Amino acid sequence: MNTSDILVIGGGIAGLSAAAALSRHARVTVLEAEAQIGFHSSGRSATMLHYALGDRLVRALTLASRDFFDSPPDGFSEVPLGCRMPVLIHAREDEREALDKLEAELSAFAALERLDARGVHELCPLLKQDALYGIADRNGIRLDPHALLQGNLRQLRARGGALHSGQRIAAIEHEGGVWTVTTEAGERFSSPIIVNAAGSWADAVARLAGVSPLGLEPKRRTIITFDAPHGTNLDALPFAKTIGDELYFAPETGRLFASPMDEVPSEPCDAQPEELEVALAAYRIEERTIVKVGRIHSRWAGLRTFTPDKHPAVGFAAGVEGFFWLAGQGGFGLQTSPAMASIVESLIVGTPWAVPDVAPGALLARRFLS
Repeated sequence: MNTSDILVIGGGIAGLSAAAALSRHARVTVLEAEAQIGFHSSGRSATMLHYALGDRLVRALTLASRDFFDSPPDGFSEVPLGCRMPVLIHAREDEREALDKLEAELSAFAALERLDARGVHELCPLLKQDALYGIADRNGIRLDPHALLQGNLRQLRARGGALHSGQRIAAIEHEGGVWTVTTEAGERFSSPIIVNAAGSWADAVARLAGVSPLGLEPKRRTIITFDAPHGTNLDALPFAKTIGDELYFAPETGRLFASPMDEVPSEPCDAQPEELEVALAAYRIEERTIVKVGRIHSRWAGLRTFTPDKHPAVGFAAGVEGFFWLAGQGGFGLQTSPAMASIVESLIVGTPWAVPDVAPGALLARRFLS
């Protein structure tokens, strides 16, 4: 029997960042079903830090995480956690009112620059001429998911914690104040506290433990890569997004990547791109930009998992001793992971609440079961 003080189920960014924070106070073990960390969602994200994702609560969590990315703890990573990349939100004439509204909402979180048509096309020459208005955050960050995952794992291990990969769970039992998890390989792990950070599988883990599920909704998102027009200065391009949830694109290792921002309901699975969404990504690129998508060099999909109100769910399950939720990051898990890890630390260990602008009640998992 492998025993610890806290057992974290899930080796994505949510589970690993929480485990790293908790390992300052306790013996922590992480169980990951796949052979590698961040396999399903964290490693398949476009991974920008920007404030046009989610609502005010998500933006507050992102802002609270910003200092960590700018100045990570000593020894956290041997490489930078990201690089500066401008974020451009662009709009046509009929979208101007929506852009004005978004600018007002984002101005509390980022220093924005309002752009006319000339400014929009100077920042992103690939857009069609009907992109007449824009707002730019010149201080966006293209995050490195691998560096974030490995940095948290490094901290966990340096503090005596452990990761066990390839450990798919078969059963969960609770007796005498102790949770016992048995994997399909027959290994057993015990702890008085379980942190359920299993992503799209978090409801399934809860059912194994006899805990009421939250009603999580996994949704598939697709990304493609393709060549930019000859002579494009990729290093100067921004992360460009339509004012609505229609399209985003940015440079990617010598090419461009794009997503139609699809949210296709899915069962928890190893998500694969579907031809319809791949074609939709190419169509929307050609509709919004001067780029003609020839050969698609690569394509992938990942699951983004949402709670019913699209806010994360954290905290101990009501009436269930030692079962802790950490679920529903909805595609913003990487950019909010430092703040969310501090919140988990606060709720389990009792450290000060990390995000004054966010009330605990807006995040506690028990709000879905009241």
